Amino acid sequence: MVTYLRDYGIGNMHWEQSRQRVILSSARFLSTFSHEGENNLPKPKTNRLYLIPIVSKCLDILELLEKNHEPQTLEEIFRVTHISKTSVYRILKTLVHRGYVSQAQNGQYRLAVRPRRLRFGFAAQSAEMPFSVAVAQSITAAAAAAGVELLLLDNRYDPTIAVQNAEECVKKRVDLMLEFQIEEAVAPRIAHIFKKADIPLIAIDVPHPNATYFGVDNFECGYEAGTLLAQYALSKWKGVADWVVGVGFNEAGSFVQSRITGAFDSIGERLKGIPTNRYLQIEGRGMREASRVAFSEFLQDKPMKKRMLVVASTDSSALGVLDAIRESKREQDCAIVGQDCIPEVIAEMKSGKGALIGSISHEAESYGPRLIQLGISLLRGYTTPPYNYVHHRVVTPDTLRT
Repeated sequence: MVTYLRDYGIGNMHWEQSRQRVILSSARFLSTFSHEGENNLPKPKTNRLYLIPIVSKCLDILELLEKNHEPQTLEEIFRVTHISKTSVYRILKTLVHRGYVSQAQNGQYRLAVRPRRLRFGFAAQSAEMPFSVAVAQSITAAAAAAGVELLLLDNRYDPTIAVQNAEECVKKRVDLMLEFQIEEAVAPRIAHIFKKADIPLIAIDVPHPNATYFGVDNFECGYEAGTLLAQYALSKWKGVADWVVGVGFNEAGSFVQSRITGAFDSIGERLKGIPTNRYLQIEGRGMREASRVAFSEFLQDKPMKKRMLVVASTDSSALGVLDAIRESKREQDCAIVGQDCIPEVIAEMKSGKGALIGSISHEAESYGPRLIQLGISLLRGYTTPPYNYVHHRVVTPDTLRT
């Protein structure tokens, strides 16, 4: 039975046809032993170690539902199969989730003609960005667990490629699109491509017109980053700071830029003595090298011993700022907070020696399960919120030690 399930793809065939093929295959197999002299053949060994108990229980339940054409309650299935009620419940929920069994509003179960396997498109931000890689890994794992086929493409941090990938997904007729591209200017064009093809769109971290949003609350994440910086200045510098610098990403648009706005608001509420003209935004494009160059230019005309609070829109930008201040030997006069909590930043914070005092984790591992479930809900016609925010948390050297 297990071999048959693998070889013939039972999920895409009517159950009765599947059962008949199993019987036919078994008959052919057994007939090979019916020839003369079969007693001289070694007796086949049956080793129960090769059987998988939970699979057998699953098949018992499916066979019961096939035999009884009327819907069955969980209690009825438990009574007939003698499988523990907990196992029956979990098996049924899994079969409903995967489309083999349907559950009516009254709680009864019956066999279902399994729908065609769903295909989602996913265009990742960039295979070179650590946070994007973590999100892609989470989505890939969640799609596999849910039985969703995933068409994975790389936007390569390039708006032109993002548009090409959108057109490719339309050609491949995906059922739903998960779009992770960072430039706000191209978002309307990408959204139009999917709207014209009548393909639902979920936009990750950067809103797109007519799309369901999924990602962080950018202003709140920025506000918490600013709170962390202000607390550092109060405890280490007696509340005195000469510059507050936001390293942003203008092309991502105002939504992502609100990470900087939120941070500035939080710092301004807590450190009253910093003049407004000492709040400055520079462009880092969310990337390490671009941020290093931009911050190095900022430092060129700044005297030594000037204390700086830096909020970066991404951890990659935070690392670029760190590179710049180390090159200029100003690390003791700088405090940096990033966003995303990528591995290199965690390692830097664990060292306990640098200017990186924190990062706001966007919990990349949670993206996949929630995005896949959100996509399935949209396709099934369930009501979903237009904005779906992920949880975030503040990570510091202290929290990493506990």
